[in-house]
Amino acid sequence: MPSETLNLAVIIGSVREGRFGPVVASWFVEQAKQHGQFTVDLIDLADTPLPLELPPVPPALEPDMARPAEMADLTRRIAAADAVVVVTPEYNRSFPASLKAAIDWHFTEWQAKPIGFVGYSGGSGGLLAIEQLRQVFNELHSHTVRDYVSFPRYYELFAADGTLHAPDAPNTAATALLDQLLWWGAVLHDARRDRPLSDSK
Repeated sequence: MPSETLNLAVIIGSVREGRFGPVVASWFVEQAKQHGQFTVDLIDLADTPLPLELPPVPPALEPDMARPAEMADLTRRIAAADAVVVVTPEYNRSFPASLKAAIDWHFTEWQAKPIGFVGYSGGSGGLLAIEQLRQVFNELHSHTVRDYVSFPRYYELFAADGTLHAPDAPNTAATALLDQLLWWGAVLHDARRDRPLSDSK
């Protein structure tokens, strides 16, 4: 158990009008606060312009590449995180373009950090999006934790006030996810401090 709380970034991946992501994210933020081991930063990608057109040199080759000035706060907040939870819907068996843009505009900010997922959709509960995101984040030297939270037919599970009709199973899943993020977050926090990933190349 770490001696101090870890910084947990919770990212709302959808930016479309009428999105349900803020409801799911607010529920998860409350679970993280009740867990008691994290300082939580809720990041809404709708607050930041995310150009789909990347610069000629990919961030993997030039991690300190110039980004749009409006992206500076997002970059700072991702860099400050010890662990990340992505709240994602599933669009056409994948995840939103806004989320891919946010990921691709950064590189070192994701490295050697644990990533967890909370998915929601009509059928699979976001599982297809989550499985694709695992591949993307693994390519960026992140560690995606095993457990996740999934909300199939989310529109039937949440009340109008954002609470769950039957909270026990989702709350248990959230606790398992947060426990894994805490362990990996503490270990990788110390590893980044004592032996940065760049030293291993």
